[in-house]
Amino acid sequence: AAMKQTKGLEGDKKSIIKFEFNPKDGIDNPALSLAEDTDGEGVGEPRFYLLSKDSTENFGFCLHEELGCQGHVIRQVELGGLAQRRGLQDGDRLLQVNGHFVDHMDHRAVVQKIKASGNQVLLAVLDGGSYEAAKALGRDLSQMLPADIRPRLCHITRDKSGFGFSVSGPEGVKGTFQLSVRQDGPAERAGVPPGSWLLELNGASVRSYSHAQLARKLKQSGNKVTLLVASSAVEEFYRLQGLQITAALADTSWLPFKVRELHMVKGPAGYGFLLKEDDCTSGAIGQFLWDVDAGLPAEQAGMKEGDRLLAVNGESIEGLDHQQTVLRIRAHDDQVTLLVIDPVGDEFYQSV
Repeated sequence: AAMKQTKGLEGDKKSIIKFEFNPKDGIDNPALSLAEDTDGEGVGEPRFYLLSKDSTENFGFCLHEELGCQGHVIRQVELGGLAQRRGLQDGDRLLQVNGHFVDHMDHRAVVQKIKASGNQVLLAVLDGGSYEAAKALGRDLSQMLPADIRPRLCHITRDKSGFGFSVSGPEGVKGTFQLSVRQDGPAERAGVPPGSWLLELNGASVRSYSHAQLARKLKQSGNKVTLLVASSAVEEFYRLQGLQITAALADTSWLPFKVRELHMVKGPAGYGFLLKEDDCTSGAIGQFLWDVDAGLPAEQAGMKEGDRLLAVNGESIEGLDHQQTVLRIRAHDDQVTLLVIDPVGDEFYQSV
């Protein structure tokens, strides 16, 4: 799992979540601060860190809520751990998780947000002194952060006149493609921002494509295409921060395929489904939901045969085996919340 709990969250003001680290991860891509102190009032700028690990490893820091100390506090940054190598420091305050402002949120909800992020998370932090100075000055901390830092996944179905966008880029330069979007066309309806930059086409990076190769790939795509795009502001943000934009951080709200949250309270005959381990279309191992009994809590909550399980009680099951997943479901005796996706949606997401 992404985190180990070292102290109970329930009724404990100082909730501590343990993030371990990836010893294979090199010391690269430190976050850049746009400025240390721009206004002369002792308030520095937020710093951004993209932490990536594999399923068996953790992030290398703890998140505390402390009496007499405002905010979500970064503590116990492990020596040599992923967080330390990226530049997180003891006493930093967490402001943003994957583009969502969290300073005002309940501590446990922030912990769940990080857990649900799986193996990759983008954090924005402010050093402790600057945080306290900003609070004392009555600053709105959300105003210190860019409004939108998420790339967008868009699924476009062509109409009679095409996909509704055209591509331009510097002549002879590979991988740099800007999109002009036709008003009220398929691309605009699918959520492609005007003037955005193309990063991936059907799950593959376009970085090495020439203009002719991209045109060929679009033609081969048939009537539907899935694009990972970044608006000019988002692209500039990642470039200035020295961070790589990845599909894992994308805003998926524009996609036609939705994940579903099922909340179930156990009945006398149980939940009424069977969890089975099987291969995903991507080749990875997945946990699937079968034998959904008519009239029992699982079916009443909207579970469908063949749904794939993504998270239990807000925590990603990425990297867990079958037995660990079963234990996670049984952790609360009488109720559970599952995040699932149906086979059609699952196949789509595996492809991108």
